[in-house]
Amino acid sequence: MAIDHYENFPVASWLCPRTIRPAVLSLYGFARYADDVADEGTASPEQRLADLHSLRHALLEAQRQGVLGTQAHPTLHALWPHVQRHALPVSCLFDLLNAFEQDVRMTADQSGMRCWDEVLNYCQRSANPVGRLMLALLGENAPEQLQQSDAICTALQLINFWQDLSIDRSRGRHYLPPNMGLAPAMAMTRDLMIQGAPLAWQLSGRMGLELRAVVHGGLRVLELMAELDVTQHRPQLSRWDWVVIATRSLSPFPPKV
Repeated sequence: MAIDHYENFPVASWLCPRTIRPAVLSLYGFARYADDVADEGTASPEQRLADLHSLRHALLEAQRQGVLGTQAHPTLHALWPHVQRHALPVSCLFDLLNAFEQDVRMTADQSGMRCWDEVLNYCQRSANPVGRLMLALLGENAPEQLQQSDAICTALQLINFWQDLSIDRSRGRHYLPPNMGLAPAMAMTRDLMIQGAPLAWQLSGRMGLELRAVVHGGLRVLELMAELDVTQHRPQLSRWDWVVIATRSLSPFPPKV
C-alpha cells in the first residue's frame, strides 16, 4: 500500500543524528503502515483489524522468542533490528497498534470522543509512545523528560485532530468532544505544547534543533488554524511559514505562554 502523505512536521530530517536516523525512519515506516491499514483504502473493518492483529501477533512472537518470524510484514523486519540494538520498549509499539484498532472501530461505529479525558487517553497510546521511543534512542529517560515528551506528543496529536476535522468528520470520526468548542480545545493544545517545549532546549545538538522545529511547527499550525475554518479547509505550511519556524527555533529560550 503506497500512500503519499502531507506532513506538517519534519520526519528524520538532516537535523536528526545520523546514528539514529535509520531507526527513526524504520519507526516512522512501521507507524505509517499501521496507520494506513487503519485508515486508507477500501478494506472492511474486519480486514483492517485482522491486519493489525497480524502485526501485534508478530511482535508478541518476536518479543517472546527474540526473533521475528519470516512472515512478518516488511516494516517490522526493517524495525526489529533497531528494537534489539537500542533496547526499545516494545510496549510502545503495542500502544500504537491499540490506538489504530480504536480508529477502525470508531470509523465502523461512526462514533466519537465523549469527553476530554477520552481524547487524552487516546493520545497516550497514539502519540506519546513515539516520543518515548525517540528518547529511548537518545538514551534520555529522566521522569521530567518523559513528561515533557508526552506533553509535546499529545499536543501534536491534538493539532492533527483539529487540522483534520474536515477529513475525519467525512469518515465519521469525531475527536472533538461534543461539549467542547474548538477554540478552548486549541488553547489547551497550545498550553500542552508550551509545557513540553523546554525539553527541546534541554536536548543538545541536532536532536534539540529538530525538536525545536517540531515545537514551533506545531505552534505555527495553531496560529494558521486560528485564521481558518478548519471544518472546511486544512492548513498547510508555506515556505514563509518554514522561515518563521526556523527563525523561532534559533531562539535560545523556549516559547512561553
